[in-house]
Order: sequence, then structure tokens, then C-alpha cells
Amino acid sequence: MKTTLLFYSTLIFLFLSACSQSGKDSLYELLELEEITVDQLQERYENGNLTASQVTRAYLDRIEDIDRNGPGLNAIFAVNPNALEIADSLDQERQDGTVRGPLHGVPIILKDNIDTYDMPTTAGSRFMEGSVPPEDAFIIKKLRNAGAIILAKANLSEWANFHSSFSSSGWSGLGGQVNNPYDITRNPCGSSSGPGVAASANLSTLTIGTETNGSIVCPSNANGIVGLKPTVGLWSRSGIIPISHTTDSAGPMVRTVRDAAILLGAVTGVDPDDDKTAASEEHIHEDYTQFLNEDGLEGKRIGFYTQPMGNHFRVDTLMNQTIAKLEELGAEVIEIDQISETNIGGDAFQVLLYEFKDGLNKYFESLGDDAPVSSIEELAELTRNNPEETEQFDRDLILMAAEKGDLESEEYREALENMLLHSRDEGIDKVMNENNLDAIVAPTGSPAWKTDQILGDNFSLSSSSPSARAGYPIITVPMGQLDGLPVGVSFFGRAWSEPVLLEIAYAYEQATQHRIIPEFKN
Repeated sequence: MKTTLLFYSTLIFLFLSACSQSGKDSLYELLELEEITVDQLQERYENGNLTASQVTRAYLDRIEDIDRNGPGLNAIFAVNPNALEIADSLDQERQDGTVRGPLHGVPIILKDNIDTYDMPTTAGSRFMEGSVPPEDAFIIKKLRNAGAIILAKANLSEWANFHSSFSSSGWSGLGGQVNNPYDITRNPCGSSSGPGVAASANLSTLTIGTETNGSIVCPSNANGIVGLKPTVGLWSRSGIIPISHTTDSAGPMVRTVRDAAILLGAVTGVDPDDDKTAASEEHIHEDYTQFLNEDGLEGKRIGFYTQPMGNHFRVDTLMNQTIAKLEELGAEVIEIDQISETNIGGDAFQVLLYEFKDGLNKYFESLGDDAPVSSIEELAELTRNNPEETEQFDRDLILMAAEKGDLESEEYREALENMLLHSRDEGIDKVMNENNLDAIVAPTGSPAWKTDQILGDNFSLSSSSPSARAGYPIITVPMGQLDGLPVGVSFFGRAWSEPVLLEIAYAYEQATQHRIIPEFKN
């Protein structure tokens, strides 16, 4: 193995020398990494014709060429200064006969609200600049133990898009504006904008985002990738800058359903620092690829959630074609015009305000004496005293949250109880039980809109709220394109239903293959 690796490393070096002199293909192109999957990467590692060091260097070069220069995607906030050293050590382990699992030597980009001990974690806020947490988030410890290479931190909508009454997705005061790889004048959606763009533009093999409501699935929709928000509690949230303890979760943002399944299983586990994970113990699967089935739609009963329809006629056309395809693949589709009879939007908003305050204060406390901000009250005061903070966006959500009481407040408790009742027992669970459904389907969103930092975002449609408020899982996959801009379809369902959602999404993906590679148009 050592001789083979040395031979290929020498060969790559000679090719690169020739290419650099002739101005031809990059290392990324030379290694043929475009759209590479975890399985393909592992196969080439095992065959000895590729090393993690080469792959890491190729992605770092591509980040420099495509993200920071070239079209200027601005998806990456910071690269890991230790990435090449980590890759070298993992290559050595492989040479010595140790392979930790399917993520051994696989580069991953993280949203910049997930703690890493070797890079700052800022949530895009100027006030968090340079804040390096004392240790990794729980899921990052799991990733490192699995042999993954933490390649970089990605830009995001500041504070995961919970900062202003209107804003531009993908914008933060510290990181600037992230741009869509299909058309850099268009918006990548958010708040997991950087991970969505990075996955779509092939800046890494895998990426991870976070979602409270739509922050994984919306940028996955706009950037033509697969995004999965798990059931709240399947992945730990300790070490992640929060919005809502009830509805937050990190999740995979990748190019294929199979890669989503591989990544999903790699970091599950009960975390004593996240009480929501205790309920996951009997639902965890270390390998979710066992549920992938090309015939997975055969015999399934799927509810078609029609409320998002009628907002964009061309998206409606794609969605109707998707329904026909689901039926062709063996599913029975039942139309559902509503999931809850009660409007719980106001209650959900109050829950976010209260939990944002509580969660941020606990996060700041976890940073110890090195915390750049001590509390949300201090954050609000800093915001008021720095005019550049409100020059573009009003920061109303930060100011409103700072004024809320604690989680013993009657207003909070009533809002939380009402939200959970009408999203779960009187919502998704009721609809699915009454109609004997395996899953619910809906269009994920509209094509990417033009970025506009004066008028803000233009969400013409979305379908993430029912699952988000319940804390239930949702997965989106590409379902087509409009004038070169991708559009996705979402499947969601009961708590812990990741196996059936992956099965359905995989069957649809394999039958349609709607993923398109971006061309960085302007």
C-alpha cells in the first residue's frame, strides 16, 4: 500500500508541475472530484489511487479559486489551518491498516455556528469575531472520531437569520453576502447559506447546516442539493449557537440521498449535555443506508400538502409532474389541504424569542472568561451603541428577545404547549393517522430570487413550518429546474421517521436524477 500511495503521489506531483506550467486543469479537475460521493472516495482510497491529503489540498485550492476569487461565492468563512496535517495523519492510519469507517479521510464543511476548538465560531456576528470555543460540539467530536476532516467553516445568515424583522439570507455583518452558484446575482437562501453553496459548488465532499425552520431545506432547494433536518434530538445540539431548544437541529447538506444517509448515522448518539437526545436512544441507526431502496415508493401512501401551491405557477407545474412520478413509481397520493386547523404562527414566534434569549445566554456562559459577549442583554446594548449594526437591518429580533423573561414565564409555557399540541397531536400525527400515511410531500420553495439588501428576501412559498414546529424530520431533494435554477421537493412525517423518508427520497432521486451542476453564471 505504501509503495502504491507513493507512486500515485509522485505521479500527481509531476502532473501538477506540468499543469502549472501550461495553465491547464486544477488539482480538483485532475483528481476528477466533481460530484464525488463518499462511496466513490472510499473506493479510490482503498484502491490506493487517491489520498486524503491530495483531496484536501484539491478542495482548499478550489475554495481559493472558486469561492474567494473567480465567481466569488463567498461561501467560506475560514479554512481549517490544520486540515492538511489531519489528512496526512489519516493517510498514515490507512497505510498502517486502520480505517475508522465510511467517513475516514472525508472532508466536511461546517456552518459557522457549530463549535470547533481549532477555528472561531461566530454566527456571523461582528461581536463574536475571533471567538474560539474551548472544545468541539458533540457532533464534531463524533465526526473527528469517525475520521472526517473538518475542512472549513461556512458563512451563514447572521445568528442563523434570527436578528432582524427583514433581512437578506446569506448575509452577515462579519462574513458579508453569500452568492448562489447557479447565478451569483441570486440569493442562496438561508440560514445555512454557506453549507448549501459549498455542497452545490463541490467545495467539499459533505457539508453540515442547522435548521430551526427552513434553514437547511430552503438553501438546499435554492442550491440544488439534498438537505435533511432530522427529528430534534437525533443529533445533539450541544456546542451549537442556538435559536430554539425545541426546534433546532443540525443536519446533512449534500449532493445525494445516500451521502445524507451515511452522514446521518455517523453522528447520532445520546449526549448528556442535550436532554432531547435521551428520547433518540431506541430510534438510532448507525447505518441508515440499509433503508435505501430504489423501489421504496411502491405501496407507499403519501399525503400531498397543497397549501403551498398557487404561489408560483411554474413551481406548481413541476410539483404536479412530481406527483405523477410518485404515482408512476407505485405510491398512492392523497391530497391534504391543511395540516392544522389552528394558526400557531404567533405561538411559534414567541417560543423562538424566549428560547433564543435562554439559549444564547447559556451559550455565552459556556465560553467562560473568553466569551466576547456575556449575555443577550449585552448583545442588545452593543447593537444599540454601534450604528453600523442597524445601518442595513433593524435588529428587532435581538432587541425583542432581550426584553423577554425566562422560561418559567406563563406566556412562554402557553405558547410552547399550544405550538406542540397543534403541530403534533392535532397536526402531523393526526393527519397521518387519519389518512394512514407514510409521509407527506410538498414543494420545498421557489427558485432563487435576486439578492436585495434594500427590500430583503422574497419567499414566495415554503413548506417547512409544519415539521419545524413539531420538531419532526424533513428531507428535500431536487425535483427540476426553472431557467437553470433548481427547485426541490420535500418529504416529511412523524418523529423518528428518517428511515422511511430516506427510502422515499432515495427512490424518487434514483428515478429522476434532477441534480444539476452549477455553472456560476452572472
